[in-house]
Amino acid sequence: MFHHITVLKEEATEGLRIKPDGIYVDCTLGGGGHSSVILSKLGPGGRLIAFDQDDWALDNAKERLAAYADKLTLVKSNFRYIEQKLREIEGVPQLNGVPQVDGVLFDLGVSSPQFDEGERGFSYNADAPLDMRMDQSAALTAREIVNTWPEREIARILFQYGEEKFSRWIAKVIADRRAQEPIETTGQLVELIKEGIPAAARRTGGHPAKRSFQALRIAVNDELGAFEEGLHAAIRCLAPEGRVSVITFHSLEDRICKQIFASYVEKCTCPPDFPMCVCGGKGSLKLINRKPIVPSEQELADNPRARSAKLRVAEKLQTGVEVS
Repeated sequence: MFHHITVLKEEATEGLRIKPDGIYVDCTLGGGGHSSVILSKLGPGGRLIAFDQDDWALDNAKERLAAYADKLTLVKSNFRYIEQKLREIEGVPQLNGVPQVDGVLFDLGVSSPQFDEGERGFSYNADAPLDMRMDQSAALTAREIVNTWPEREIARILFQYGEEKFSRWIAKVIADRRAQEPIETTGQLVELIKEGIPAAARRTGGHPAKRSFQALRIAVNDELGAFEEGLHAAIRCLAPEGRVSVITFHSLEDRICKQIFASYVEKCTCPPDFPMCVCGGKGSLKLINRKPIVPSEQELADNPRARSAKLRVAEKLQTGVEVS
């Protein structure tokens, strides 16, 4: 059973300002929570195109969202290919060869079922084969990284993607062990991570393997690279006044989102009394919320996994928009 508690469900979908006849994209279908809200607000002329690379999520959505089948298109793909896939879908309008949609939603990270089903290898609380692939047809697994990548590279990803300050010690313990025998399971890896972290540090800050598992998951799925490419593509595909909502779960994702949004925000240098921009420095986005929206105390009580979530929303500007 695919059980997943959707984070910031109302806030993220309200941020899209859904029009009944609009075309919307859910880049991270997952358990279908956000998709169900979007679909419920669409009229007969509306459409939702939902992406996921996990067959389990797509199969679940076919059942859960069956009542909206006439408005829903499911796409098995990484969202980094959003522009290419939208171009292939009949009925999606284009402007100069670029697809045009009214809103795009990203809910990043791993869905709860992927964490909770031990055999996927995402969880440090269950002993399972080292996998961590969101797309089960992908070639790279956590086992390959742990057993074949250079020690220095393992240390780098643990530090960069997991912000693990004991990354070099953990990488050395892994390298020493794999020289004797391959590391095959999450349980083995957890014990090696514990060996690489001083005892005093293991007693604080949650599970000692949390940061390393996050880092490996990001590396296996190239999550940050995919997000950067996908967000740029989503912004290109927004029609004027279309919106993009992004939910992130750790500082690396949020930093990328903040920086990309900032690169598109208007940089007009016209005098404030000019009714319209004539300097040519106007950007293509405006921020809907200057500071990220975070879960309410009630949501945190209902779903502790939402604690690190942040929502940012931006809107595509029209050419010749008035300077405010």
